[in-house]
Amino acid sequence: MSDRDQDGDKETDTTESAPPILPRQTTRDKKIALALGSGSARGWGHIGVIRALHDAGIAPDIVCGSSIGALVGASYANGRLADLETWARSLTTWKMVRFVDVRITTAAMIDGGRLRMELSEVIADQDTLIEDLPIRFGAVATKLLSGREIQFTQGSLQEAIWSSAAIPGILPPVRLDDEWLVDGGVVNPVPVSLCRTLDADLVIAVNLNGNIIGARGGDAKKRSARPARKHSGGKDGREDSFSKFKESIIRHPLYPFPLEEPEDIKAGVKPPGMFEAFADAINIMQDRITRSRMVGDPPDVLIAPHMAGIWMMDFTRAAEAIDIGYASVERLLPEILHQIKMAK
Repeated sequence: MSDRDQDGDKETDTTESAPPILPRQTTRDKKIALALGSGSARGWGHIGVIRALHDAGIAPDIVCGSSIGALVGASYANGRLADLETWARSLTTWKMVRFVDVRITTAAMIDGGRLRMELSEVIADQDTLIEDLPIRFGAVATKLLSGREIQFTQGSLQEAIWSSAAIPGILPPVRLDDEWLVDGGVVNPVPVSLCRTLDADLVIAVNLNGNIIGARGGDAKKRSARPARKHSGGKDGREDSFSKFKESIIRHPLYPFPLEEPEDIKAGVKPPGMFEAFADAINIMQDRITRSRMVGDPPDVLIAPHMAGIWMMDFTRAAEAIDIGYASVERLLPEILHQIKMAK
């Protein structure tokens, strides 16, 4: 939750801190791994999944992630999941606007430098190494020129996170060893294979895109039903200019966060907007890749939270996504416990 100050141009964060949740080494013979899939804003659901598993007494020995799954998984492996949850729950549209770069000449919509600087204070320090984490961690990214998968199991945690989460067009590619790296979800949306590489005996996979295909119509309707954002007028020239500046950003054609849609779009007369079409294409691609890869390397347990109502850029809906993730584990808990028992 946040409140506007009297000037109307700042926010005071009143979000309560999330209760701590820390990784821990186990003494079990069989190693349990968690494969956290890509899904942009739906990835906040991974926080709920991890919380539900911990509440059930299940602490993974290995965590691997792709895209936002790498970001959430890294924060958990580094003992900072509660900090990330608090940050995610505090996000507002105004806060997200700060990260948007509306210049068409830039490589991506989101200013990676600003976001990386802020999240580095939340998730991990610049010098944090993967091999120094209390539990094993891995992330996947994609080599842009060759299309090959690259796996991060040692080295800089920050480089692993931002390489894996570099959604083309949304976050800028990462340069590493003469290679441009982009989102891991392009080649391996749910990295079950990486969990096996790290010697997992039982893999619990979380696929955030399995219930999305074919649901865009209802999703768009739900988004369009939200009240229009209100932009307060200023008491003087300064406030009026500031309001116009905010309006120019929010109404920019490349602004990625959903606004109330005109009546003709609600009625289905016009085609989906650029970002809706882009999101649908990403969802279809990642769902098909995930299905194909899981045929050859299936997880022992597959969790598929019902995320169809959350758009890929709905980062301000963290509370809802976390609840959905938590509930998805509760529904499958008997199966999860059974599989763990069978693995012993």
